[in-house]
Amino acid sequence: MRGRLKDWVRFWFSLYQRFVENRGAGNAAALTYTTLFAVVPMMTVTFAMLSAIPAFQGVGENIQAFIFNNFVPSTGETVQEYLRVFTTQARQLTWFGVGLLAVTAFLMLVTIEKTFNVIWRVRQPRRGMSSFLLYWAILSLGPLLLGAGFAVSTYIASLSLISGPDAVVGAKTLLAFTPLLSSIAAFTLLYAAVPNTRVPLRHALLGGLFSAVLFEVAKALFGLYVRLFPGYHLIYGAFATVPLFLVWIYLSWLIVLLGAELVYGLSQPRHWRREPIPKGLIVLVVLRLLLKRQQKGEALHYGDMQRAGWRLPEDEWAQVMDFLEREHLACKASGGGWVLCRDLHSFSLHQLLECSPWPLPSLPQLPAQLDEPWYPALREGLERLQAEREVQFGASLAEWLPGKS
Repeated sequence: MRGRLKDWVRFWFSLYQRFVENRGAGNAAALTYTTLFAVVPMMTVTFAMLSAIPAFQGVGENIQAFIFNNFVPSTGETVQEYLRVFTTQARQLTWFGVGLLAVTAFLMLVTIEKTFNVIWRVRQPRRGMSSFLLYWAILSLGPLLLGAGFAVSTYIASLSLISGPDAVVGAKTLLAFTPLLSSIAAFTLLYAAVPNTRVPLRHALLGGLFSAVLFEVAKALFGLYVRLFPGYHLIYGAFATVPLFLVWIYLSWLIVLLGAELVYGLSQPRHWRREPIPKGLIVLVVLRLLLKRQQKGEALHYGDMQRAGWRLPEDEWAQVMDFLEREHLACKASGGGWVLCRDLHSFSLHQLLECSPWPLPSLPQLPAQLDEPWYPALREGLERLQAEREVQFGASLAEWLPGKS
């Protein structure tokens, strides 16, 4: 039990470390700024898509009211009125103006994908037609699916078995959890579809559940703060709603990015359960596997590292391969794997250690054993090097630093 608790503490601490390393707070601020400019275009595009279908007339306004009533604290009522006015004015734009609004919404989706790709260490973002089709599906099919789901849920809620006098026991309670279930579905879809890599659905679902619960807690605490500490009205007056709304958007993006870090952490090997191996040794492991693959005429992939027993986190793999590519020791193959691009007979271990950004640690910090054929000889060489260093620098400081006579 104590070991399991220690594992969880390490996991959440590593999660926090990655959140800080990825500049989570700064990215949330950037996304808040982008959202401020893109929220009206997104709503305009959504209403335009829904109004194009007669069966969805008026559904957009109902969706907007549902979102602000259930997902935004009490300060969102004034903002909702402002956005309704902005959106009404935006509907009077020409098709060229609507196209510009769609481009603004498109750029917001690009910013979100870039942020997620940083978290998932994705080196190649979506490009060309695949990127366009994804964003077009979100901007076109997303509002239609949202409207269809909202219409169906409204119809179900109106049935006598749900809301009538003969309603089934627990039906109203289930309806009360609709906002939470909607949040879980939205976060899960966000974590599963946006990163340009394969995300296990169960991990995206766990991240969606975590973010949705944290979102509900934050909403309750934020609403409590607004009611109990109204001092911001003395400073901002009638303008107080806008900064509060910006703070809420910022908190929301913090939750989204923290949930993304959780999903990524769940998708990675459980490397926090073992003592980390120095990256200097990992470089040698990768070079040995590259040499072995070269002898077979094959390329080395990240999955080959996993199958060889090295459950290396993907971000460490990317760092090692970036270093080998920079030193012209490895290069990408046409199939996406990696191959040696230099004869290792002309490159010494001394040269590798000199240019490596990860020097080998001292002997006490090295693992006692490592399942690599070259490791015993390396350890023996480091022991001789340490013994020679003790001989050369074993004299006292008084002998090395003589005073003036």
